[in-house]
Amino acid sequence: MSDLMYEGLNLALYGMGTVFLFLTLLVGATVLMSALIGLTERGDNESQQQTGLDPKILAAIGAAIYQHRKR
Repeated sequence: MSDLMYEGLNLALYGMGTVFLFLTLLVGATVLMSALIGLTERGDNESQQQTGLDPKILAAIGAAIYQHRKR
């Protein structure tokens, strides 16, 4: 009976270790991709700020958000 328990414990530890390793790698890949996207978007922000939006459109958007949150 102890041999069966040892095998079960061994299988459980290998399974949990595999899942932990996979999730750790997944988090690392997500952080790396987020950093890469952050680097590429920094150059795009300057061109977006130069074009801008019409102040009347910004005022309308702000008023709509205010009305939505007011409810």
